[in-house]
Amino acid sequence: MSDRAALLKGIRVWLALFVVCLVLSGATAFPLVHELRWAEEALRSLGAPEHLPALMEWIERVRQGLDTADAEYPFLLYGTDWLAFAHLVIAVAFYGPYRDPVRNIWVVEFGMIACVGIIPLALVCGPVRGIPFWWSVIDMAFGVFGVIPLYVVRKRIKRLEALTPHTANAVVAQAG
Repeated sequence: MSDRAALLKGIRVWLALFVVCLVLSGATAFPLVHELRWAEEALRSLGAPEHLPALMEWIERVRQGLDTADAEYPFLLYGTDWLAFAHLVIAVAFYGPYRDPVRNIWVVEFGMIACVGIIPLALVCGPVRGIPFWWSVIDMAFGVFGVIPLYVVRKRIKRLEALTPHTANAVVAQAG
């Protein structure tokens, strides 16, 4: 296998992993009320109330809020449906770099910017919405863990670009 083919394969594997994570995180936002009930039950069966009381208090509070919203104001949960949809749409955008990484590197860079943007969002909006700091740290971890595969992909795309002889000629031709 040539260097170019190996780089392309590695890029596609990393992109596929990233897309699977995006789709899973999006898909899990649809059944949020039920998931939180299951999570609370699972945590209780594992003894979390005794070992992690702050976590259990937070999970109970969020579950009560979601139960109330679901029963009395279900339209509020429409916001999490849009959040889920946004994850799925963003995942589709990564088909461009999967197909042609050099030409669509901007999608990877956009994803990196979005991952970095999670940190100030969590630091500003978390306290405004009464989110415990430790939970904001968990949210920020999604940005940190999301940017890692995209950084790897970007580095590999740059190496692939250097191995692609027509790239420099195409840029000169477009400028002229």
